[in-house]
Amino acid sequence: MAVNPKQEIARLREEIEHHNHLYYILDRPEISDAEYDALFRRLSQLESEHPDLVSPDSPTQRVGATPAENFATICHSIPMLSLGNAFDEDGLRDFDRRVRGILQLDEVDYVAEPKLDGLSVELVYRRGVFEQGSTRGDGRHGEDVTANLRTIPSIPLRLRAHNGAVPELLEIRGEVYIERADLLELNARRESDGLPPFANPRNLAAGSLRQLDPSVTAERPLRIYCYDVGRIEGLTIESQAALLDVLPRLGLRVNPLYEVSRGIEPAIDFYRRLMEEREELPYETDGAVVKVDDFEARRTAGTVSRSPRWAIAGKFPAQQEITRLTDIVVSVGRTGVLTPVAILEPVRIHGVEVTSATLHNEDEIERKGVLIGDTVVVQRAGDVIPQVVKPLPEHRTGTERPFTMPTRCPACGTEVVRFEGEVARRCVNTSCPARFQQSILHFIGRGGLDVEGLGYKLVGKLVETGLVSSLADLFRLDRDALIELERVGPKLADNLLAALDEAKRVPFARFLFALGIPDVGESAAEILAGEFDSLDALTEADEETLTELPDIGPKTAAGIVRFFGNPENRATIADLRHVGLEIVLPTVPQIGGPLKGSRFVFTGTLTSMPRSDAAERVKSLGASVASNVSRTTDYVVVGENPGSKADKASDLGVRRLDEAEFLALLEEHA
Repeated sequence: MAVNPKQEIARLREEIEHHNHLYYILDRPEISDAEYDALFRRLSQLESEHPDLVSPDSPTQRVGATPAENFATICHSIPMLSLGNAFDEDGLRDFDRRVRGILQLDEVDYVAEPKLDGLSVELVYRRGVFEQGSTRGDGRHGEDVTANLRTIPSIPLRLRAHNGAVPELLEIRGEVYIERADLLELNARRESDGLPPFANPRNLAAGSLRQLDPSVTAERPLRIYCYDVGRIEGLTIESQAALLDVLPRLGLRVNPLYEVSRGIEPAIDFYRRLMEEREELPYETDGAVVKVDDFEARRTAGTVSRSPRWAIAGKFPAQQEITRLTDIVVSVGRTGVLTPVAILEPVRIHGVEVTSATLHNEDEIERKGVLIGDTVVVQRAGDVIPQVVKPLPEHRTGTERPFTMPTRCPACGTEVVRFEGEVARRCVNTSCPARFQQSILHFIGRGGLDVEGLGYKLVGKLVETGLVSSLADLFRLDRDALIELERVGPKLADNLLAALDEAKRVPFARFLFALGIPDVGESAAEILAGEFDSLDALTEADEETLTELPDIGPKTAAGIVRFFGNPENRATIADLRHVGLEIVLPTVPQIGGPLKGSRFVFTGTLTSMPRSDAAERVKSLGASVASNVSRTTDYVVVGENPGSKADKASDLGVRRLDEAEFLALLEEHA
């Protein structure tokens, strides 16, 4: 029985949104990533075959907008007010007295929720479909960032039905934020690339949502918690507790860490517990928001100036301490970036002893005016990484001295460089022992070869003793030599050698990530492994070829070309192959079909479908897809703004197809 495309598309959208809800809202996935990807690919294929059936609320349309020249201004139908602050428990009690006086009640029901450090936004749904999203702005006017908000997976493009229906209109307020671990990982990558780190979650959320190119926003691991409502039509909600119960039923994510309290004292208990447990939370919170639960009571309480009388932010005391900065040393990372680190007199910050703190780079030291010997304010940025906030000049004795960034690498003595446009200085010696140790840890880490049993200290011993002076030396390790190392017994040596032997067969994408190519993370490595049919083909690719790949920008492409153009890197790869490391290429099932044996290359932009979908279409008909044009290429599909591949096809006599001819070919063989 023939499949009805419209019904199949509707079924796939419903199934994908169901799994999105389980994953992003309920944190209870039922299928594997591979199964989810298969559903998504099938939907993309059907929509590319039937473009008239594509709708804005389809899961495939999250990143489909072109970069904007600027943001339009949105007028909020109901102002998004800021909150007044209470800085201690007595401040919360004063708030309660004011509210009870206004409402003329002896006791008031409150809802207490964590206050997240992100960016407030408004989402507008009409008849259940996400129509518009904007920033808070000045409270009355915000910026239209609809295209960027659509890229956030936890924001549904279509609401789920509640009691058999969706509201005619729903204006939802929420906080876009980033989890602590994601911020640290993102900042680590930026610093290794010589880019300034994001100062805090709010800066990252704000900067990400104000990107003119939605694809940049899509690369940032943003999330949302919804907490308030503007206008509602077709749904009655009478309290904050009811709102937080209904929103997840509609598919909107709310923070499960909230409490309804009778009177202010239980809300203060929540504030106190939250302050004690904040380190265990995955996100940054700087306080608790306490709100009157009943919406009718809120309307009675009203607002004052720019803040509601019915809500307040109970702020936590800052997690900062004062200590002495005794020295500044420089660490060398895997990519050669030199990072100044403050050595501190030990100080406890929120239960953790801190003895050192990052200073990021020399520009940051100069901006803050930090001197060696200064008394400084230290905080745990994101409640995790110690950071020098500022010096206290009033405590200076005259013995303090300025820090000078070394002109030579402290680990190997090589003269350091500072590339144009970068804030970091780098050691460019690929044989630098400090760089090499970090490179080994990256190479055998979880995203790379994933070798169990090799930690920082043991890698340091292997490098220090000369047992490992190249990546390939890992696979030349001798059992007896390992046993001679301190705290390495026969069992550990045997386990380590077995793990290394098992790691010799490594998937192409993991190998690319393990090499530590600049800007090539796990996602980019997967793209490269899927586009090139061998490592040799990738090493010969030029920048123009690479930038035509999805999500590979000019900077990444240039870094890839530089990496493979370096004779030392080529020698390292050859040595790894010599010791038996086998790169396992992705297995592509051979599909019979009318285009079986044909080889396609795509260049330029297609208007009817993404190039990735076009590639899947021809693969489904039995063809293969390559990234480079050669004499073995059968067709070069030329879209808008093509690269040099189009000219190369003409030079080699390879048949060129414009988009109309390509679509006709698909139709002919469908």
